[in-house]
Amino acid sequence: MHDLTRFCCQNPDCTLYARRNAGNLSVCARYGKQNHIRLLYCRACKDRFSERKGTALFHSHLPEEKALAVLEHLDDGCGIRATGRLVGVDPNTVGRLARIVGPHAHDAHDELVAFSPSNPRGSV
Repeated sequence: MHDLTRFCCQNPDCTLYARRNAGNLSVCARYGKQNHIRLLYCRACKDRFSERKGTALFHSHLPEEKALAVLEHLDDGCGIRATGRLVGVDPNTVGRLARIVGPHAHDAHDELVAFSPSNPRGSV
């Protein structure tokens, strides 16, 4: 059985849009070079979408481990050329991935901070 609890329907017209663990998703196919990316099917709206849709790795041809290695090197402060050399990818790929991941990180931060508890001591 596939663990699909962290996924939700990506179709804005679906009645279960953005609802995680609603029981409406199933794996209908796999794709990619090693068939490692799942294609999900929503029983409510009959739409199909990649498990990577809505993530920074959507349309990325890099294996997930290599993309994460690129991001870890960038997070550690390595430059684009050095990261490309260390991971074994083209520097243009590193730059493209960094441009894609930036807005995702910003949106995730805003979502997480919006639900943070308020500071009872007031401003610092």
